[in-house]
Amino acid sequence: MMIKIPAKVLIVDDEKDFVEMFSLRLEKQGEKVSTAHSGREALEVLEHEPIDVVILDIRMPGMDGIDTLRQIKKRYPIVEVILLTGHGSTETAVEGMKLGAFDYLMKPADFEEIKIKLENARKRKDEQEERIRQAEVRLLIRRSGDI
Repeated sequence: MMIKIPAKVLIVDDEKDFVEMFSLRLEKQGEKVSTAHSGREALEVLEHEPIDVVILDIRMPGMDGIDTLRQIKKRYPIVEVILLTGHGSTETAVEGMKLGAFDYLMKPADFEEIKIKLENARKRKDEQEERIRQAEVRLLIRRSGDI
């Protein structure tokens, strides 16, 4: 049996009740959860905490999910983002995937589906970090060969 390393998840949604309920479910499952209620707040959290996956609502007052996604991808390209969308904004979610989001979930989201997508997003981030580490090692070896 493999030991599960908790994913560091950031939930971003202006609906406070949803964020609270969602956090509790993810924490029960063993994840490490941070929360934010706006795009700006999300960027502040990312500045101070290592996050693996952001679960981001598309429709928020002020800085919406797509603007927030753009900023996250610009500053933290390896952090994976899963978008939360209502029925009216599926096109926006697809647009978000073109901008680098990992995937999207329809609200109200099914918890089993969330678990699977979260797991896959986390795996992609780990693999990406591993590839970067290996590339850095190769670079170091090449450089030391030049001495």
